Amino acid sequence: MAGNFWQSSHHAQWILDRQDLLRERQADLQVLTEMEYQKIFIFFANFIQVLGEHLKLRQQVIATATVYFKRFYARNSLKNIDPLLLAPTCILLASKVEEFGVISNNRLISACQAVIKNKFNYAYQQEFPYRTNHILECEFFLLENLDCCLIVYQPYRPLLQFIQDIGPDDSLLNLTWRIINDSLRTDVCLLYPPYQIAIACLQIACAMSQKDTASWFAELNVDIDKVQEIAQAIVNLNQLWREWKEKEDIQMLLAKIPKPKPAPQR
Repeated sequence: MAGNFWQSSHHAQWILDRQDLLRERQADLQVLTEMEYQKIFIFFANFIQVLGEHLKLRQQVIATATVYFKRFYARNSLKNIDPLLLAPTCILLASKVEEFGVISNNRLISACQAVIKNKFNYAYQQEFPYRTNHILECEFFLLENLDCCLIVYQPYRPLLQFIQDIGPDDSLLNLTWRIINDSLRTDVCLLYPPYQIAIACLQIACAMSQKDTASWFAELNVDIDKVQEIAQAIVNLNQLWREWKEKEDIQMLLAKIPKPKPAPQR
C-alpha cells in the first residue's frame, strides 16, 4: 500500500478527467438520458449500502465497494456486466482488500436474496438470479478492469484530522460523515482527491449546522474552485434525490439499461 495518497495508484490512475468520463458514457447515453443514468447509479449505490449494512460491514468497506462499482462503469458500458451482479461482487472484493474478513459465498448470496426480497422488492419482482460461480467469474473481470489498483483512499480519514483541527465536535463529525456517504452517489470520487471531498462535505455540514468556521476555511491551502464544484455536485444530488419518485419509475429505468447482444447462432 502506498504510504500516502500522492504516491498511490488512486492518484496516478483513478483521478479522471470529466470529459473523458463523459466520452466513455456516450454508448449508454444513446439509450439513457443523463438524469436517468444518474438515477440508476443512485439506486445501485443505495443497494450496495443496504447490502453492506445487512452484512454488518464497516462503512469504509461499503465506500470502497461503491468506488469499485463506479470505476468499472467509468471504463465500461452498463451492458458489459449486469449492475445487479457487479454490486455484490464489489462488496466481496472490498471486504478482502479492506481486511474486513472473507464473506462466504453462501452468505453473500443469501444476503442478496434477503435484501432484494425485503428492501428492493419494488424494483425486482424475481429473486436474486445469480449464484457463486457468476460472482467469482465477475470478480476476475472486475480485477482486470481495475488494473489491480485496489487501494482506495476515502475522505473519512482526512475528515477526522480536520475535525480535530477545528475542535472536537461529534455532531459536526456525524453530519459530515453522512454527507460523505451521500457523495458516493455522485461522480466526485472519480474526479477529485479525497481531502478535497472531505473539505467540501465539511463546508456543507458547517453551513447546515450554522457553525462559524469561516476563519478556519480561509487559512486552508486548497483549490477553492474544486471544493465548490464538489459541493455543488452534492447539492444537485440532494435536489434530484428529493424530487425523484424512485419506487414509481425504477422498474422502467432498470428495463432501459443496455443489455449484452446475444451471441450469433451457429
